[in-house]
Amino acid sequence: MKILLLVSSMHAGGAERVAATLVNAWTERGDTVTLVPTYSSKGTCFYPVSDAVNLIWLADRAGTRHGGPLAAWTRLRALRQLIIEQKPDVVVSFLTNVNVAAILATKVLGKLDVPLIVCERTNPVAETTTGRVWSQARRFLYPKADMVTVQADDTVGPFSRQVPGMRRLEVIPNPLPPALLDAPLVDAQAETPRKRLLAMGRLVPAKQFDLLIDVFAQLATAYPDWDLWIWGEGPDRDSLRGRVESAGLVDRIQLPGRTDAPWEALSEGHAFVLSSAVEGFPNVLLESMALGLPCVAFDCPSGPREMTRDGQDAILVPAGDRDKLRDGMRRVMADATLRHSLGLRAAQSVRDRYALPAVLAQWDRLFETVRGKA
Repeated sequence: MKILLLVSSMHAGGAERVAATLVNAWTERGDTVTLVPTYSSKGTCFYPVSDAVNLIWLADRAGTRHGGPLAAWTRLRALRQLIIEQKPDVVVSFLTNVNVAAILATKVLGKLDVPLIVCERTNPVAETTTGRVWSQARRFLYPKADMVTVQADDTVGPFSRQVPGMRRLEVIPNPLPPALLDAPLVDAQAETPRKRLLAMGRLVPAKQFDLLIDVFAQLATAYPDWDLWIWGEGPDRDSLRGRVESAGLVDRIQLPGRTDAPWEALSEGHAFVLSSAVEGFPNVLLESMALGLPCVAFDCPSGPREMTRDGQDAILVPAGDRDKLRDGMRRVMADATLRHSLGLRAAQSVRDRYALPAVLAQWDRLFETVRGKA
């Protein structure tokens, strides 16, 4: 097949990581793949992309003007011309703004004879940062796409009501990076002088790291050999640091910043906590489980319930419930045997369900559907 994948950038992010994983896998099996970052300026690929992938920066075609209607129109025309030149068998686009541009380029400015699959990479129902304009654009334009995908079953019903008239709405999860399938498991019950409870993500309100700090502070005295490490960077850093200082836990709660080696950081832990109010598909939870870390997670929309099989493979607690989160954290901090069994079960489960070949097979079924071969 000839596959063209559109993504906003190739910076360090979940959508970008999945884009790199998919294009590399498709290329390796013999597909002809073009990857197009559509952002208004060029950049670099944070995640490795195979030399066999045809990497085209839209900014090379449209210039690097950042804003305004003229710049947007120039990029849109350049995108449409690029698709015409490439003659792909299917176009796949990631993220709302790119999805809208892809629909305009292939279905509105003049219909191109190429099927289009647009993919939401967050929880579009709970997303609060999209804005009214983009929400209205989704509602009007998504029904014109050949297929829309979301990442979790929980999203299907609400999103169908939010954007009625979509031709086909499917669920497709993120794959585990192939390297994780063979990675050694964490020894979660190891006897060490200090143990690490880990969290990871952008330091923003939706991750609720302030709540996590408060809950850990309630347990710190009872479990003096445990520390909390919150990996990530973002605008809440100063307020979170102030919270740590107010709790008197500067030596016990670390905010080491963003890491370029997240799996190495995770492998140094003994348990993982997801305290988010909302997620689209929390890759960090999936990867922690794959490494054999015992996990405690809020049952937030969306993803954790499916990943953990309704709490069979992790401790799943009601979203926002501080007391239940504290109880779940206490259980994994207090019981080495539980940490071992929970981590082992999680790794076996997600390495099977989210292995790259399994997810690629799901993509192939989508391709057959939109090309009329299913």
